Amino acid sequence: MSSTVVDFTSLPSLRLSGRPRRLVPMVVAYEPIPEAVSLEGGSSFRFLMEPVTAVAVVFDEGWVLVDGGFDPARIRDRATRTASFDYENYAPIVPPGDPLVDQISEAGLDLADLAAALLTHSHFDHTGAARLLASDQPLLVQRREWQHVRETTDPRGDFLFRADLDRDGLTLGLLDGDTPLAAGLAAIDTSGHTPGHQSFVVELPERTVVLAGDAADLLDNIEREVRCGSTVGPDGPALADHAISRLASLHRAPSSEVWPAHDPDFPVWSAIVRSR
Repeated sequence: MSSTVVDFTSLPSLRLSGRPRRLVPMVVAYEPIPEAVSLEGGSSFRFLMEPVTAVAVVFDEGWVLVDGGFDPARIRDRATRTASFDYENYAPIVPPGDPLVDQISEAGLDLADLAAALLTHSHFDHTGAARLLASDQPLLVQRREWQHVRETTDPRGDFLFRADLDRDGLTLGLLDGDTPLAAGLAAIDTSGHTPGHQSFVVELPERTVVLAGDAADLLDNIEREVRCGSTVGPDGPALADHAISRLASLHRAPSSEVWPAHDPDFPVWSAIVRSR
């Protein structure tokens, strides 16, 4: 069994009406990460307890989900957890319950109204929401990222679970670079961290928010215009430099802000942690 894979242009229009009205940020897990992985030139000794995040983009009618953390089933079962995450100096931490599903419910959102899930990239701390999708709720990913998933000879070394993305009942919609997805919502190419990394531009009534994903783990990446410390392939560093330059430019634009995906001190994420 495997996913149904189609071009985004061949999919029916997403079940969304109007424009984006609000964002629902969520912290769904934590992971200890060396600063050098998140910030080129950072310390390999200093570890950051980074939040694993997701964001619901709520339209007048319908909503989409950007990323989704881990599948808790991989965390709760000891044998599966060991097989999945037994890396040196790495231990994912997921709070009780199902933090993604719980926070979606707390926000008053219905999974039946979910139009699509948008995946920044294929690392396993982002792909857990695929388990929630029906066949008419596509997972949107860059074509180059899907090729990376299919062609890797070392899924463990590439920090991905093929089974999250290649399974019966899941529809993958493939994008090619910058792509308008709906009114007020677009994917942009920010490759480098992975071959098909993408970020998402959300035009809200009063401001534009760019969800950077791991092209910018930290606000430092954006404000100092320093790329992420982890890239894939010989062209990865140059692509990541271009991605962070693009994100920094968007962050400087009037009424625009970029949200880094894993910054424990970024006010959006730290406020959630303090409030729970």
